Amino acid sequence: MQKKLISGAVLGALAGLSGVAAAQSSVTVYGLIDTGVEYVNNAGANGGSITRLSSGAMNTSRIGFRGSEDLGGGLKAIFQLENGFKLDTGGFDGDANQLFNRQSNVGLEGSFGRVVAGRSFSTTYDFILPFDPMGYSGQYSWVTSAGATGARKDGMPTGVSNLIKYQGQFGDFKLGAMYAFGEAAGNNSDSAKYGLGLGYGTGPFTVAATFDRVNGAALATTGAYDKATSAHLAGGYQFSEAFKANLGYRYYKKTLASGATDLRSDFFWGGGSYKLTPAFTLIGTIYYQNIKNVAAGTDADPIMYSLRLKYALSKRTDLYASGAYAKARNNQLVGVSRDDVGFGNSQVGVTLGMQHRF
Repeated sequence: MQKKLISGAVLGALAGLSGVAAAQSSVTVYGLIDTGVEYVNNAGANGGSITRLSSGAMNTSRIGFRGSEDLGGGLKAIFQLENGFKLDTGGFDGDANQLFNRQSNVGLEGSFGRVVAGRSFSTTYDFILPFDPMGYSGQYSWVTSAGATGARKDGMPTGVSNLIKYQGQFGDFKLGAMYAFGEAAGNNSDSAKYGLGLGYGTGPFTVAATFDRVNGAALATTGAYDKATSAHLAGGYQFSEAFKANLGYRYYKKTLASGATDLRSDFFWGGGSYKLTPAFTLIGTIYYQNIKNVAAGTDADPIMYSLRLKYALSKRTDLYASGAYAKARNNQLVGVSRDDVGFGNSQVGVTLGMQHRF
């Protein structure tokens, strides 16, 4: 009888320890599914319109795995793997050779902050995108890159490979930095990227500033490379529980290895969100890009007006209606999406969609 009691106690203790160990490690499967029916005019060389099923209209569809292990003393090992996909076709959203095209990183987290290595979003993306009222939208937002088509996008670095990234929160201040290896033999600057970020928030007010540099591939003949430099400043104010407004600015300059004239632009955006009811939210934003250092009469200087009405069916499921109108000067091409080419000096897009998060 005594042996049975001792054995039971030992097994109970082992089970308890097993439960503690399990509680110290966790893996979460998460995702977002977003699709809609979109109408766009000036969508072809003949100026025709198109109606299509789109994926990621409000946010990119994705599935991911996030995990952590408690190493003791406030230190954790962390990882994240995340794939973006197109719901309409089932294909990759981005490079078909990148299985985890959004995130694939591992690192450490503690009182000092978080350090990860692998593929992730740039420091500029992390710090500035929260100030876009359209909220990481795959359509009808130009914060990551503007919609003047052709060679001119003048945007920020988004997904970055071969990087080491740091982010830490200290009271009201947030600090961030990243460095991405170019991995070119004989020239560490070839194709390298780096960025810095500083954020501050207190009460209803938040602000962030970033600086980044993206080096292009070196020319085989001279070893020179393009250098894209951008700086961002953005802020937000929560006027009430229902209404929040945001403003942002980007300075962009690209020095060309060929010695041609630098590419320059200033980009501005402003807008906000208003909760009409607990279920209905109205969001509106204006985006404008002032393109510089081009021949007179060829600057597009595109502007876009975006609007979205979102209805929350639950905490995880939304219905939405989004629309945008973009216009460029001097008969230059423009598109309402940052990714799709426009075929006219103006474009209108309207999407009715649904999003579910899990």
